[in-house]
Amino acid sequence: MKNIVVFASGSGTNFQSIIDAVRRDELTARLTGLITNKAGIGAIERAEKSSIPSNVINPAELNSEKEFEEALLKQLEAWDADLIILAGYLKKIPSSVIKKYSNRILNIHPSLLPKYGGKGFYGSNVHKAVIGAGEEESGCTVHIVTEEFDEGPILAQTKVPVHENDTPKDLAKRILKEEHLLYPKTIQKHIQNL
Repeated sequence: MKNIVVFASGSGTNFQSIIDAVRRDELTARLTGLITNKAGIGAIERAEKSSIPSNVINPAELNSEKEFEEALLKQLEAWDADLIILAGYLKKIPSSVIKKYSNRILNIHPSLLPKYGGKGFYGSNVHKAVIGAGEEESGCTVHIVTEEFDEGPILAQTKVPVHENDTPKDLAKRILKEEHLLYPKTIQKHIQNL
């Protein structure tokens, strides 16, 4: 069975969908830990409720990027990570981690990549841009993480209609529902291909 370490920076709803999928045996993996860059967030509470260890590794509290990389790699090794799952993690993953876990870091993005991806495109910024451009559809994308933001190979997408009077919040809610379905399924498929 593969070991998954989740990286999150917020409330952790995608993390929860992964926890639930493991509980239902829809995702045959062990969640060995949660890494976050912020203390006191919802994702940590979710980890505690499910007896999943967590560690706050905040680059702002470390002396250098190198120290941040080393702290991440040390923790990933300690938790014996086979796969890293980004679930609303808002820090760039260091190159050394991407190289070591090549093809084994997944991310979910709230748009139909390659549209509305890259630096600055996260959360409501994405939905505002989609609505502002008059798009008729949006959705979510699961992709492999590479050194360029949101440019790795696409594994799966789900489309969602954009309604005429949608606010970014309305669209975000509709897409998040789909993320919770798509992400665990795609992780399971990827694990079978590893």
